[in-house]
Amino acid sequence: MADPKGFLKDGREVAARRPVEERVQDWNEVYPGSVGRALLPIITTQAGRCMDCGIPFCHQGCPLGNIIPEWNDLVWRDDWEGAIERLHATNNFPEFTGRLCPAPCETACVLGINQDPVTIKNVEVSIIDKAWESGFVRPQPPEWLSGRTVAVVGSGPAGLAAAQQLTRAGHTVAVYERADKVGGLLRYGIPEFKMEKKHLDRRLEQMRREGTVFRAGVDVGSDLTGESLRDRYDAVVLAMGATEPRDLPIPGRELGGIHQAMEFLPQANRAALGEEVEGQIMATGKNVVIIGGGDTGADCLGTSTRHGAASITQLEIMPEPPQTRPAGQPWPTYPMTFRVSSAHEEAGDRVYGVSTKEFLGDEHGNVRALRLVDVRFEDGRLVELEGTEREIPAELVLFAMGFLGPEKPGLVEQLGVDLDERGNVARDSSYQSSVPGVFVAGDAGRGQSLIVWAIAEGRAAAAAVDEFLTGSTTLPAPILPTERPLVV
Repeated sequence: MADPKGFLKDGREVAARRPVEERVQDWNEVYPGSVGRALLPIITTQAGRCMDCGIPFCHQGCPLGNIIPEWNDLVWRDDWEGAIERLHATNNFPEFTGRLCPAPCETACVLGINQDPVTIKNVEVSIIDKAWESGFVRPQPPEWLSGRTVAVVGSGPAGLAAAQQLTRAGHTVAVYERADKVGGLLRYGIPEFKMEKKHLDRRLEQMRREGTVFRAGVDVGSDLTGESLRDRYDAVVLAMGATEPRDLPIPGRELGGIHQAMEFLPQANRAALGEEVEGQIMATGKNVVIIGGGDTGADCLGTSTRHGAASITQLEIMPEPPQTRPAGQPWPTYPMTFRVSSAHEEAGDRVYGVSTKEFLGDEHGNVRALRLVDVRFEDGRLVELEGTEREIPAELVLFAMGFLGPEKPGLVEQLGVDLDERGNVARDSSYQSSVPGVFVAGDAGRGQSLIVWAIAEGRAAAAAVDEFLTGSTTLPAPILPTERPLVV
């Protein structure tokens, strides 16, 4: 193990973020320089808190099966090259997960039973940031080509993980992305203050040098039909995510100023990167209401703050979660507790246990307010509390209520793949859909989930595709349930 007494003598310490008044003036990451660099003075001590448990439940908490105690020990011993080798053995993109994953590994940490858990996520991002700076991350092109071709539809974390694994196995891989640049949700859904796109771009450059081909600006299902795709490639991996947003069809929905989060965030990301965005949705000077209390809502909050919103209110229909782990969500499960993101530190109010009944408009046909009512759940039913109706002002309303699965018109309908009861692309234990040679990974088959699950499924699907094409595989892959887990 690392420091035998580390967990006894040292407490949990995380990287300090930049002052709020400074960071809301720009779009840079909320940590000074980079989170990995900010952590270097404390990370050896933090890695030394790992107990090298006989049964490391952090493995159970991480869908990727990251070998966490080993790279904690290597960091403590100042063996950064060894640490990145162990980290890359299970995770293609630790710079993404180290910034964006909610770290279910930490809530499963054995130390967390009665103390603050090891800062696993911080150690992870320190390893990969140090590895990039030290030149330890190099292209790994295949030694030989198999002569087999694979199309990956979607360039989010699932598609990129599948593509990198299959390219390294010797297959000729083309990744299709309908947006003008590659990266999917990582590029246009994640704000710059959470992950600067330089981290994505240098990983894409590594993949290009390994031999992966990227075709941006191609809408598969429109520019290229599903039938053409199957004719052209030996196998197809569907990794286009769950992009059908959940709507709120209540009176006043037709009013101007009401938008889905994925209309608002991509425009803001483009503008933050210096692109001209015609007709951009702006929060400047407006009362903003965000419906949905999850990570996407927090992204809308942080973006609206940087736009200079007059006020920001985030609504959540569920009751406020507790500060500590609920009794019904025991260790090592991922508990639903009250969490404060960097965006919540900066501005805005969070209101729990409310439901929106109506959008109210002005004389110009734009939204001016929301009519709310307090609610609670009784015997699984949503009950409105009498006498709690009220209005709150809003000139901009953003829906961040999650997604209902992949878009059905276009590619999904053209391929004729079966859907499951939740509207996702159905697949078997080898990630193959009902159409032979067509595989599915990530949110398209799983439903909306975490980035760490997307990467894990991309790796697992790649191993299944390799076996389909060659009869066997040496690609490592996490063993994952194909159904949605009870706790993510």
